Amino acid sequence: MNLMNKKLPDFSIEKNYKGLIAGIDEAGRGPLAGPVVAACVILNRSSYPQDLNDSKKLPKKLREEIFDNLRNSTDVKIGVGIVDEKIIDQINIRNATKLAMKLAFEDLCQHNNVTPNAVLVDGNFIPDISCDAKAIIKGDTKSLSIAAASIVAKETRDQIMLKLHEEFPFYGWNKNQAYPTKFHVDKVKEFGICQYHRKSFEPIKSIVKNNENNQGN
Repeated sequence: MNLMNKKLPDFSIEKNYKGLIAGIDEAGRGPLAGPVVAACVILNRSSYPQDLNDSKKLPKKLREEIFDNLRNSTDVKIGVGIVDEKIIDQINIRNATKLAMKLAFEDLCQHNNVTPNAVLVDGNFIPDISCDAKAIIKGDTKSLSIAAASIVAKETRDQIMLKLHEEFPFYGWNKNQAYPTKFHVDKVKEFGICQYHRKSFEPIKSIVKNNENNQGN
């Protein structure tokens, strides 16, 4: 009974469209540092990882395995878009997310020499793309195409944060991925910010202001 109530993502939404259908999702809207990353993915409906699910519902090890399977499969077409913290501060996180999604769509088309007939987008807004698109709230729990995109976006961003962690290990980005955990915020207060922090995000914005006020006194 309980298992039957836990509906997994499938291709039900994709079946409403003809041709090639892509899914788009993002990772990194909430962190205090680093980029927002989007992925655009076209799956082969007869050949895909059987444990494919919303990235947030998968154990890290399994998510990494599925990511590798998706990335190494000749049956899967992938595009990635990355927008860094400087652009996020300039245009805000919503617009940066839309830009990352647009870049992911364009990357998919250019590197795979393909144009989807339709794109399913996780969330409640649609990026500026030259294709029929539909926004689906909690789409990563409903559509396998979006679930695949959620895994690619999440793992791609995690790998970026691991590299940035090597530059600034005291923030613990290898574990918190720059989300506003108590540990991360405490370390920002102790060491200050670095060039990868989003200065338009709280509490970074307030910490920077307080430091500027203290230097002026």
